[in-house]
Amino acid sequence: MDTTDILTEPMTIKRGSRRTLALLALVALADFLIFGQELGINLFLFALAVCAGILFSARRRPQFSMAASLLGSLVLASAPLVEAPSFTGLVLCLGALMSVALVCARLMPRRLTDLPLVFFRFAVVIPLRLGESVRKYFATPAKRFSFAVVRQGVGLWVMPVIFAAIFISLFAAANPLIEIALRSIDFAVLLQFLDLWRIGFWIMTAIVVWAMLRPRLKRRAARSQAGRSFMIVPARNALLGHASLLRSLVLFNAIFAVPTLLDLVYLWGGADLPEHMSHAEYAHRGAYPLIATALLAAGFVLIAMRRGGPGDHSALIRGLVHAWIGQNVLLCLSSMLRLGLYVEVYSLTELRVAAGLWMGIVAIGLVLILLRILFNRSNAWLIAANLASLLLVLYISSFIDFPAFIARFNVAHSQEISQEGPPLDLDYLSSLGPSVIPALDRYIQMLPDHLIDKRSEAVTLRYYLSKNFQMRRRGWRNWTFRSARLESYLLSSTTIAR
Repeated sequence: MDTTDILTEPMTIKRGSRRTLALLALVALADFLIFGQELGINLFLFALAVCAGILFSARRRPQFSMAASLLGSLVLASAPLVEAPSFTGLVLCLGALMSVALVCARLMPRRLTDLPLVFFRFAVVIPLRLGESVRKYFATPAKRFSFAVVRQGVGLWVMPVIFAAIFISLFAAANPLIEIALRSIDFAVLLQFLDLWRIGFWIMTAIVVWAMLRPRLKRRAARSQAGRSFMIVPARNALLGHASLLRSLVLFNAIFAVPTLLDLVYLWGGADLPEHMSHAEYAHRGAYPLIATALLAAGFVLIAMRRGGPGDHSALIRGLVHAWIGQNVLLCLSSMLRLGLYVEVYSLTELRVAAGLWMGIVAIGLVLILLRILFNRSNAWLIAANLASLLLVLYISSFIDFPAFIARFNVAHSQEISQEGPPLDLDYLSSLGPSVIPALDRYIQMLPDHLIDKRSEAVTLRYYLSKNFQMRRRGWRNWTFRSARLESYLLSSTTIAR
């Protein structure tokens, strides 16, 4: 290919240069906003910049209304990062950026039920996109020609630069003013950009950003004609046939009826347990295994109620499946009640909050399975509905300050304040960070006068938490609503104390 062939593709070169310019600018901005800084609003600002880069370098720039909608959706999805940086907020923000990239690249599926698979196919190729683009760039004859020209141009500068350095060193030896000027140059500022961690940060940022600027989907495996025309239809007496499923569902419903009845009597009915067992022990031993039971049951239901399976032709099987799902939902609710009883005795922790949320998500998933069967929906619909419910729960949870919530709950239900429940575990509160300070202040104010040692320990803990929070690195890059609220509270409490 000669030089005339290269000039026939100005639009491609212009588009590629826009993407390269956007990539370099975003990597430089990430270095300025994020590297070496505490996480805060800098993540939110960088996400907005990446969205602008996607819109700027898109092959077909979207209309203003569409661009505004995409930017607004990103702001809404990334809002948890403004409240406080968290893994959940990062996942939601990354998902929103992937959506913007897919829309701009015309890769967004028409049906929402296909969205999880498209996201998966997009996420799988993210680590490979930058390397693939570089390889393709130098694989074409035109790019090899341009690279040869650049290499030749760099070679022409080697000799002049060497002789220029020699002349400068001679002039520095002959002129003290030039020597002083050269010595005043701080080369350490330049050397800090050669830090391996910094270079690694640039590379990781470039990999993710380039995948957003040039989105691609992993290719689906080609299906053979024989594979499309061949379908396995289980026989009536096969392992997953009508007879086997009918016996399994009858047996499973009978087995599940036992713990369901026990929970109805002892948990929901409030009957007295045997003398050697407390409600806390009964609750703790059953909370987590029942979640695993519900997940296994959900998997079995999906297999039993597959399209074209025995469940489509037997009203009895469908009725047994409905009853079994109902029992599983009740067991999930019982697990949440068990967890609540256990928390009343042993206080609240982050893991127990996460367990409660997980139990709720599993219960929602079981209800969605029931809806899928009743309305004859596909498994793609079920996956999309479960993903939507999961994202909704995570989005709402990302705005909640769980350490502060746990501290308020434990203080209100502590033995010192409510005369019930366990004593307040100050060591555990200290591990939750400065968000517990308002609850700790309430605890100090409400402590009875005779608990002097407990008050002194709480005051000491409050002092160190406040001191560590005030000594944190401050700057506009790591500003968050959560830290701003706490700082305002500390300032107001100090003013009132004075």
